[in-house]
Amino acid sequence: MSTQFNNVWRCAMSFPSVSGAGDAFVDAVLDELERRAWSSKDQFAVRLALEEAIMNAVEHGNRRNPTKQVDVFAEVSLERVLLSVRDEGEGFDESATPNPTLAENLEIPTGRGLFLIRSFMTNVWRGSNGAEIFMEKTPNGA
Repeated sequence: MSTQFNNVWRCAMSFPSVSGAGDAFVDAVLDELERRAWSSKDQFAVRLALEEAIMNAVEHGNRRNPTKQVDVFAEVSLERVLLSVRDEGEGFDESATPNPTLAENLEIPTGRGLFLIRSFMTNVWRGSNGAEIFMEKTPNGA
């Protein structure tokens, strides 16, 4: 469901933990960024972060259990995009996630998604239970 109020577009959806189920949500967010003339660089950053967060929720949070839901929310304006992704998992301890840039972790297949999210978004924080991530992006232009 999406709404627009005071030139702020909002959309919330829930979908099962299966590959591709969040694609329509990602497309809707990117359509709104395009409509507001956000740069292609910023659109790429939002797409990458949102896809990674959804993939983490499906794979790590809900363990690809199609009976578990992923809840997503977006708020898009000219000044910022605010996103949240919540799963039904037990949450995670970010301090236990290996730093993928360290030599000893280069071949470990975990931690890259969160690293990319933090690299491409302006602000990132987790909900109190660790099963929800909030991401904010302000436009950088070009």
